Parts: sequence; structure tokens; C-alpha cells
Amino acid sequence: MKKVFFTVFLALCCTMGFAQLSFNVKAGLNLSSYIGDNSDHSKFKPGARVGVGMEYQFTDLVSLQPSLFFSQKGAKYSEGYDGSIIDADADVKINQLYLELPINVQFRFNIADNTNLVIATGPYLACGVGGKTKFDGGASVGSINITGDDKIDTFGNDGLDYNRFDAGWNIGLGVEFGRILVGLDTQLGFCKVMDGSAPHNANIGITLGYKF
Repeated sequence: MKKVFFTVFLALCCTMGFAQLSFNVKAGLNLSSYIGDNSDHSKFKPGARVGVGMEYQFTDLVSLQPSLFFSQKGAKYSEGYDGSIIDADADVKINQLYLELPINVQFRFNIADNTNLVIATGPYLACGVGGKTKFDGGASVGSINITGDDKIDTFGNDGLDYNRFDAGWNIGLGVEFGRILVGLDTQLGFCKVMDGSAPHNANIGITLGYKF
């Protein structure tokens, strides 16, 4: 038992001795839409994402990277779609603004001098902090009916009353050119955007970052 404890302790000491802490800033583009129930005919909507992160590198191969992003998501529907969630006689653009916390485990592979391939995966948590849904004419979303051009809150009781909490899973692929970071990732939401037979968030993100 003492030998096992000593071995584990020694391994932890070696890991902590290697561990390196760094920080990064990132910005990029979201292409978001919906998946799941009543997601038919939802189209990709572009949005921005900006954030900061830290990376705790345990070994040359493995690191942990939590980040905090301001992320614009949502979806678009075109005129003439009739569904149980969206009934549109006009174009509808749903804008959801989130504070988002992805926590990724990263695997880093050196592929050339000062160049690394990075594979990342992990959960994310998000809280809706704002956003407007725009109607270009008559439409309905859930129990909300719009008779003309208008904007209403996506979150909030006097708007669409979308659920603020979201959680899901990230899968990403990136390349590090020295301190420059280029990444592509996808997110699949586990939570419905609103009560009832509603869809889930889905997103493709492209980011450019710098590592300190």
C-alpha cells in the first residue's frame, strides 16, 4: 500500500512539475442553427464570438483549457414555412446571445517545426444574456404572434421566453503556428431552446487566437 501511495504521489509531483500555464484571446465566426424536434427548415445564421481562455498543460500531449466566450447563436427561417414552433409568412431571424464556458481536454501533436495539431473535446455551459428576434412581416413563434415588422426579446417573459440555460458538447480541431491559433469546432446542444417540442442549438465555429 505504501509503495502504491508513493508511486501515485511521485507521478503527481512529476505532472505538477511539468505543468505550464498560459493564456489566450480568441475571436471568430459562428454559423448556428437548430437540430432535433421541429428543426426542419432552420437555416444557418452567422454571428460573432470573442473570448479569453487559459490552458493548463500537464504533459506535451495533454492539457486542460477552460474559456469564457461571448457568443451569438440562433437560426433563420424563410417565408412560407409552417411548423409547430415557427409559422412564418415572412422571414424570421432568431438571435441568441450567450455567455459560454467551454471546458476542453486538448491533445497536442507536433507536426512540424513550431507547428502543432490540436484535437479538443469537452462540455460547455452557457447562459442567455440577450438577443432580439426579428420578423419581416407576419409570423408566430411558440405562443407569440407578430402582425408586422418588429423585434422582440428572445429571452424574457415578454418575448419568446427562450430558456436561458444551455449545455452541450464541443469537438474541435486546430493548428498552432507558434503563438497563433486557428481552430474549427462544432457544438451540439443538449437542452431545448424553449419548452415543448422544441429544437436544440447547433453551432460551427471558426476562431483565430493568440497565445500568451
